[in-house]
Amino acid sequence: MTSRFTGFISRTDTMLRPEGKVFYGWWIVAACSGIQWLAAMTWMHSYGAYTLELQTEFGWSMSVLSLAFALTRLESGLLGPAQGWLVDRFGPKRVLIIGTLIFGVGFFWFSQVNSIPSFFIAFILIALGSSLGGFATLMVPIVSWFDKHRSKAVAMSSLGFSVGGMCVPLVVIGLEVFGWRTMAMLSGVLVVAVGVPLSLLIYHRPADRGDVVDGIRDDKLTDEDATAASKALSFTWQQAIRTPAFWLLSIGHGLALLTVSSMLAHLIPHLTLGLGYTPVEAGLVFSLMTGVYTAGLFLGGVLGDRYDKRAICMVCMAGHGLGLLALTYADHIGWIIAFAVLHGLAWGVRGPLMVALRADYFGSHSFGTILGISSLIIMLGMTLGPIVSGVLYDALGNYQLAFTVIAGCSLLGGAFFYLARPPQLPRSD
Repeated sequence: MTSRFTGFISRTDTMLRPEGKVFYGWWIVAACSGIQWLAAMTWMHSYGAYTLELQTEFGWSMSVLSLAFALTRLESGLLGPAQGWLVDRFGPKRVLIIGTLIFGVGFFWFSQVNSIPSFFIAFILIALGSSLGGFATLMVPIVSWFDKHRSKAVAMSSLGFSVGGMCVPLVVIGLEVFGWRTMAMLSGVLVVAVGVPLSLLIYHRPADRGDVVDGIRDDKLTDEDATAASKALSFTWQQAIRTPAFWLLSIGHGLALLTVSSMLAHLIPHLTLGLGYTPVEAGLVFSLMTGVYTAGLFLGGVLGDRYDKRAICMVCMAGHGLGLLALTYADHIGWIIAFAVLHGLAWGVRGPLMVALRADYFGSHSFGTILGISSLIIMLGMTLGPIVSGVLYDALGNYQLAFTVIAGCSLLGGAFFYLARPPQLPRSD
């Protein structure tokens, strides 16, 4: 037992400090994690709590509130190709800083809304800022800095997103004590004050700091040789979109996020309006889900670097579907806990593999553009989930039909991952 533990510590130290000092790529991972924590805590995980406050103050329907959330995902998807090109062309640092500033301004505007048009303007700014300063931009440097430990790096960078989810009860308490307008203003200040300094730590590729991928230097290769080799082993975006794998991965990812986006927008309303729990109790369930998601991230990072990522994704899609069915027909707290475990674990394990699998298939040189184009398909799931759930809730007075359909889509998504076989790099374009 002692020898195994000692071996684990040794492997971890080699991973973090391949040449006797901490590899700068891990500092980038930490910065990316911090940026995702900001977005998750202030907005992505907390929106369901805001909807309760907005519905109470303005009397807006759940359809309107769901449409606003869905439009943020739609805008992110439509922005994806241009965003990916900008990141590949100008580097992630500039894009992150601009996005973070817009994100903060969106919160300042949100704190002053008094009508549906001004509410949607705030959402447009928040969506634009959180997209430019968010996940798609952050994944480009991580994919460029890591190869051998890519799944682990993606997983660790996503820890901020899960920790942000565990902070939801604090946001809920803040909403009750200070009011939603004050919380929105404070969130804007926090996003700018913390997000901009963290963005300054990001570098696009290892060569930008005289470093190499994974921090393991081959004395026979210059930085220019390493960059050329990476480009030669990567698909261009034109080549990538001609492969079945590109479309199958995108559809599978979109079906997974159909479930995730629905839960982000409607879990707290379902638990409070449908099942009779208090907002604080619903926030605790949300925290449990994201806590399990955190454990799943660690597991996904380890498994993804060792085993078939595609097979793991198939199992995770089954977890999404079964977990949502447990929540939909829950008549006891045990079923709600089962949902939090199944959905959270599937989400956490699968999350980093979405990035790592694409990078394995298509390489890192044009990754931003490839991920951006893929987002056009992914955003359909992110957009339709909240809209369908909100409309069916207003029509039927409950979420049963909506959540059942979405659970079925999650189970179907496993088939798309099964069919997404690794593509062959063309000899010439």
